[in-house]
Amino acid sequence: MNRLREKYTTDVVPAMQEKFGYKNIMEVPKLEKVVVNMGLGDCKDNAKGLEAAVGDLAQITGQAPLVTKAKKSVANFKVREGQNVGAKVTLRQEKMYEFIDKLFNVALPRVRDFQGLSNKSFDGRGNYAFGVKEQLIFPEIDYDKIDQIRGMDIMFVTTAKTDEEAHELLRLLGLPYSR
Repeated sequence: MNRLREKYTTDVVPAMQEKFGYKNIMEVPKLEKVVVNMGLGDCKDNAKGLEAAVGDLAQITGQAPLVTKAKKSVANFKVREGQNVGAKVTLRQEKMYEFIDKLFNVALPRVRDFQGLSNKSFDGRGNYAFGVKEQLIFPEIDYDKIDQIRGMDIMFVTTAKTDEEAHELLRLLGLPYSR
């Protein structure tokens, strides 16, 4: 069992039951999935750039990403319907907990001038999203082999009904919030 999953069952569940007064263990919110999204609008004409970005995302998450396509043509952005415009990965179960553990303990502390993540990035339904400006914070990425610095969006989807419950869940799991 993963270290973070074990922490959830032994520490987080009892603490959440005590704070919010859940009668049943199944009422306690849990992480459902983590979605990692990388916009690749600059790679719509460059197949090698798209391939490199997809390779980086696969290395970071440990899972093959899905290449997303444009739903509509937008003349101002020179995008045609069906063009490759991004890549995303949905992580669940063990891979999700491994990624989160690596993100909280290795990658985020490597961000320059890191003060913690905002506690205002909840969507009102118990989900939390934030962005990372460069993929270099992950230890799997070799600085010499990247062609371009790319950012990504990371979203934690929880079963929490309110933002307060989700905030407490992520805090107990170790998400580094700013003061």
